[in-house]
Amino acid sequence: MNGKEVIENHKKYNLQSWSVQGSLDPKAIEKTDNIYLWDYDGNRYTDMSAQLVNMNLGHGNKEIGEAIKKQVDQFCFIAPSYAAESRSKLAKKVIQLMPDNMGKVFFTNAGADANENAIKIARMYTGRNKVMSRYRSYHGSSFGAGNLTGEPRRFPLEPGIPGFIKFFDPYVYREKIHFDSEEEAGTYYVEKLREQILYEGADRIAAIVMETITGSNGVIIPPKNYLPGVRKLCDEYGIVMICDEVMAGFGRTGKMFAFENFDVKPDIVTFAKGITCGYVQLGGVAVSSEIAAYFDDHLLSCGLTYSGHPLACAAGNACVDYYETHHILDHVNEVGAVLGEILEQLKKKYQIVGDVRYIGLFSAIELVKDRKTREPLVPYGRDPEGKMGKIIKMLEERGFMTYSHENMILIAPPLIITEQQLREEMEKMDEVLKIADETMR
Repeated sequence: MNGKEVIENHKKYNLQSWSVQGSLDPKAIEKTDNIYLWDYDGNRYTDMSAQLVNMNLGHGNKEIGEAIKKQVDQFCFIAPSYAAESRSKLAKKVIQLMPDNMGKVFFTNAGADANENAIKIARMYTGRNKVMSRYRSYHGSSFGAGNLTGEPRRFPLEPGIPGFIKFFDPYVYREKIHFDSEEEAGTYYVEKLREQILYEGADRIAAIVMETITGSNGVIIPPKNYLPGVRKLCDEYGIVMICDEVMAGFGRTGKMFAFENFDVKPDIVTFAKGITCGYVQLGGVAVSSEIAAYFDDHLLSCGLTYSGHPLACAAGNACVDYYETHHILDHVNEVGAVLGEILEQLKKKYQIVGDVRYIGLFSAIELVKDRKTREPLVPYGRDPEGKMGKIIKMLEERGFMTYSHENMILIAPPLIITEQQLREEMEKMDEVLKIADETMR
């Protein structure tokens, strides 16, 4: 098929996610390599969002591909009730990457069903039914994970499941209160959460679920003392602390897991994306030794046909090895520092840039109509004039491929991007922000 035929068939036979189907204008990609994509006309694009912030190790990684081929030659599938080498190896590697309180892994197919099973495990373990999560969160679009989600993508699932409670994010940039210090802000948000826990009935809450660092909803980085404060609340009230590391995990923040930036040990960690970097789909739920021991004599009522799929686990083993042998975390911290400097320069140059947030190679640019009032460039949940779409289109025309959410532009390239590549691409961002600053405020 040529590119035109690929697009025609895509539009005729595929239902594309998060899209009005009649207005689709997809690109047909013929090949990929490293951080680049090529369409059928030979145009090159740079993947500045690592697709869906999952292709941490880039496109065409031969070490991952060879590991998958080797597993194909051995066998492609064996049910979860059998022990398989790739599955056993990866479970051990994941636990060894985790804090010393973690015990076992339940493998899933992706991030959404990792979160589904995490809250199910927490409810079975505690005997409680309520689950708390934040408004500016995305945990998946399946029914349970969609109810866990706080942003507008939960609306088609409503009326929702009883017992799913929302609380506010530590979103300091948008807070009406002035804080004299980061510590004061963190204490404020923890105490507001405590208040809500008491109103909901602390003995009824099974889990508090948080994206350790909020992802698509704006890369919201909490104050340093926030997560330790939530950890203390969970300990005080017997609540399971679940960190959703689906997007932020596996090196994205310069640590293997984002919670390591805050010196906390969760009870449950969900992961996906960077565990296999998109080569074969895989997710998982890592649970503490205490929770794992509970299921030694209680039924674990969780099951998936493809739990710990051998091909996915082979890819996962290769990815974990690659992170370590190629010193990816060191690289992320080095190049991430450059990204931070560039973002701060853009904030100084353009009034349309209200805030920039970054950690490692995980960042967002928040756009505003007015920097003093902090009015978002587009209203929450709506973009009536298509402003964000126009900005993303201008970036695409320059070969800079990413996506926006609300009034935020996400910048989260593959973790293998070089400083030179990053600087080349951020010059394109500079050009587009200049135009937007002059025409859209």
